[in-house]
Amino acid sequence: AYDRARSGIAFVPQGREVFPLLTVRENLESGFAPLKRADRNIPAHVFELFPVLKQMLGRRGGDLSGGQQQQLAIGRALVMRPKLLVLDEPTEGIQPSIIKDIGRAIRYLRDQAGIAVLLVEQYLDFCRELADEVNIMDRGVIVHTGPAEDLDRADVRKFLTV
Repeated sequence: AYDRARSGIAFVPQGREVFPLLTVRENLESGFAPLKRADRNIPAHVFELFPVLKQMLGRRGGDLSGGQQQQLAIGRALVMRPKLLVLDEPTEGIQPSIIKDIGRAIRYLRDQAGIAVLLVEQYLDFCRELADEVNIMDRGVIVHTGPAEDLDRADVRKFLTV
């Protein structure tokens, strides 16, 4: 994980994996590990993308809602200043308003911050809104590749019907 982070790849796992007993600040600072001392600060865009984190810096990670924990997990990944951000099921168990916030954040990271985003996601509309290209996997094998705007529900059903 350390080598991955040093090479510019940050990973937000399914299930978020925040440290429940650490504060929001401490969770964010745990992303400092691969950074040089001079770079060990929380980038301003973390709080611009997720203002709730700034308001809750002293709260424990385990006391946050699922959506807030997801924002914290993404924020912690961004502290590492990645070139590539890998998100595994970022919408899982998250309320719709937070899903929209996460979508806006991903769009900003991709379009404004120049961070490549690899999104593993089952929520089709979320993918279609954010992705340039979509790969559909079935049992670990890519069964379809194409532009996101060309993908429709019928295509997905064709590939995913059991």
